[in-house]
Formats: sequence, structure tokens, C-alpha cells
Amino acid sequence: MSLAGALPRSYLFVPGDAPDKLAKALGRGADALIVDLEDAVPPEGKEAARRAVVAWLRSGLDTGGAQLWVRVNSGHLRVPDVRELAGIPALTGLVLAKAEDAADVTTVAELLAASGDDDTLVMPLLETAGSILDAREIARAPRVHRLQIGEVDLTADAGLLPGPDEAELAWPRSMVVLASAAAGIDPPVGPVSRLTSDPEALTLSTERVRRQGFVGRACIHPAQLPIVHQVFTPSAAEIAEAREVLAAFDRASAAGSGVVLDSQGRMLDAAVIRLARRTLGTASGESISTK
Repeated sequence: MSLAGALPRSYLFVPGDAPDKLAKALGRGADALIVDLEDAVPPEGKEAARRAVVAWLRSGLDTGGAQLWVRVNSGHLRVPDVRELAGIPALTGLVLAKAEDAADVTTVAELLAASGDDDTLVMPLLETAGSILDAREIARAPRVHRLQIGEVDLTADAGLLPGPDEAELAWPRSMVVLASAAAGIDPPVGPVSRLTSDPEALTLSTERVRRQGFVGRACIHPAQLPIVHQVFTPSAAEIAEAREVLAAFDRASAAGSGVVLDSQGRMLDAAVIRLARRTLGTASGESISTK
């Protein structure tokens, strides 16, 4: 499911029960916010946080073009979270904590529809071994815009002990990337990193995430934003090359030719063209999904 301006470089998590942080969140410079009703909020504060977030979203705030997402709870709190958030114009979508399977996502889509909400999108957060193995079906569920991987819970669930090079996470990350591509939705959002005071290590990790096929990254601290933006902003050379690839494709299509060659005579296949569209999508904020 596509969305205009669907490729933020950063998604900054903000606690839903912290009015002072909410008030400042849109000024932090993130391309998108994820207001958290789940892990950041203690059990006794869930209902109050939900009311506060709904009021904030309905306050006529100026988003400055940023997308606004809310991470809703799993379990028995999922239904009231979804019902209260349904139909709010400022809301881009719901991040589904611990989305376990396609049926879980479908239930949320049905709740939104029953509330008269035709616009709110869904971003399943895959945090268990089961959800990773079911990633392809989850990606094809109704209203799914992008996937996101929750590696803190996943590593605990699967018993993984990631090293500095994060090699142990390469397989589940690839599963999420491939599931997204197979479903024709936008590439997944990169996982959060706990690195907030080591810029060099965060840069290496974020560059790795980009090479693995993610577009953008979830952040837990505003200090991470500059590095994430730098890594996921295409260079002038990358943009120029992508434009050349798509111009060659357009020329070949206009001529009725199935063979696409660049200015140096190299053949351009469908995969190269998709990557060019991804590059320009990241640079311009355009969706590149085909769903």
C-alpha cells in the first residue's frame, strides 16, 4: 500500500506518556515520528497515555511534512488503541507491536474499516521468530505499508547474541527485505540501534542496514538523526546515475524496445531500474511500492 512521501530517512520513537517530549518531538528534525504506547509506557499508564496521544493528534498541530505513526500495544490493549486512534486525519498509520501473523494484521485492518477509517496505514513490527518466518504473509496483509524489524525482542526470542558486525542478524533482516519485495510494498524500515554516543559505530551499522536493503531507520534518540539522514540521503552522483537509468528506460519504452542500454552501452535489467527508482524515491520522498 503506497503513500505520497512514503520514504522517510528516519522514524524517531517518542514516549506517549511524556507531554514535554511530545511537545518538542516535531522540532527534532525527524522525517517521521513513532509515538509509543507500548514499551515506553508502564502498564498503569496505558489508558492515560492513549488519551494524551489522541488529544495531541487532534490538536491541529503543524507536522511540517513529517509522518506521524503510533505504536499500539499487543494483546487485549490492541483493540481499544486502534478504535481510539481510528479516523484521526493527522495520523499516518499504526505500528503494530509484536505483530505475530497475517491474521493479526487483518484484524487491525478490519477494526479500522469498521470505524469508518479508510486511510490509516499499518506497519507491522516483527519481533519474534514466528513473525520472521511468516514475514511474506504479513507483508501481503491488508493496509500494510512497510515492515519493521524489532531486533531487541527478536534476539531474546531466538537466543541470538549479535557481535559488532551484526552478522547473526543478516538472515532475519534478509527475510524481511525479501518479503517486502515479494509483496510489492516499499522496503522495510531499518531496526533501531542502541548506539547513541558512538557516531562511528552507528555510521557503520547504518551503512550496513542500507546495503542490506532497508530504506530509512528507526531511532531512539535525536542524536542519531544526523547520521541516519546522512547515510540514507543519496549523493548527487547517485541521483544523477539513477536519473540517467530511468531516462534510458523511458527512451527504450517510447521506441517500443525491450532492450535498455545506458549511455555507455551497458544493458540495464529490471533490477537496476528498480534500484534507480528507489534512489530517487529516497531523495524525493516518493513511494516506490507496486502494491
